[in-house]
Amino acid sequence: MMERNRLLIVAPDPKRYAELIKGFDFNDLELIVCNSIEKAKKRAKHCNMILGEPTRIVPVLECAKRLQWIQSTFAGVEALLGPGKRTDYVLTGVKGVFGPLMSEYVFTYILAIERHLLEIYENQQRKVWKNIEYKSLRDRLIGICGLGSVGLSIAQTARHFGMEVWGYKRSHEKVPGIDRVFTGSDFKKFLSHPDYIVITLPSTPDTLHLIDYDTLRAMKKSAVLINIGRGNVVSENALVRALEEGLVRGAVLDVFEQEPLPVESRLWSLPNVMITPHNSGISFPEDIVKIFAENYRRFVNKKPLKYRVDFNRGY
Repeated sequence: MMERNRLLIVAPDPKRYAELIKGFDFNDLELIVCNSIEKAKKRAKHCNMILGEPTRIVPVLECAKRLQWIQSTFAGVEALLGPGKRTDYVLTGVKGVFGPLMSEYVFTYILAIERHLLEIYENQQRKVWKNIEYKSLRDRLIGICGLGSVGLSIAQTARHFGMEVWGYKRSHEKVPGIDRVFTGSDFKKFLSHPDYIVITLPSTPDTLHLIDYDTLRAMKKSAVLINIGRGNVVSENALVRALEEGLVRGAVLDVFEQEPLPVESRLWSLPNVMITPHNSGISFPEDIVKIFAENYRRFVNKKPLKYRVDFNRGY
């Protein structure tokens, strides 16, 4: 007789995930809900599946002796990758749910910058009636570095505003909704014209400090860098220098090389930087459970799981 599938849930609100999964009536699946890492470690040895945040999974990974599959609740799974880390299981990520959220984030800040919202609010506080000229997004150029599901969602929103859209990706091919696609050695050419450069790339050896002082110099001085991908894609030391020297207009940063961003970081005090605490796209249980449910059906039917992560590539 086959042993029953057991799912260990390690998330901020594990009971909520369990409630949603129960709605699918998976009679052959036992749910193990743990509110602490210590409890999770004790229960992990009986589970062949784990659902949760990568950083919460790491401490219990060595205890999961029967492990076959991990469903991450995050798009980024760096905590589970790297030299010496386990690779004897299937790791699946999340796609298709963060694009709209992160697109909202990007255009919240683009519109705030173009419409001078912070300056207008300051005038309101001082009771100053002053008209500040602004530009329409129509015909402005946005460059999206990384054309996965998030990048394509941003491109779709940009088209709605009438913007021209450039994209940069690993392989050169036409992509719907992208006016020009750049690849390889054309990176600086890609950077040289857009009014906004949006980074959506994952953390891999190839993307480490892809944005450095040299590439920042390739951008227009009036351009704004927006990073919602991974913090180590951008060299923060190089970015600080470029911002202080006026090589770029500003930066909107949701991800950093070290998180939380250290209080001594010079980024905090730069007037042309906007900082958010890695929340441009958060995991809503309702969205994640739909992905898990589809993958669970595939798992029990011995079909390939969706959004499988390549341990070597890192995504």
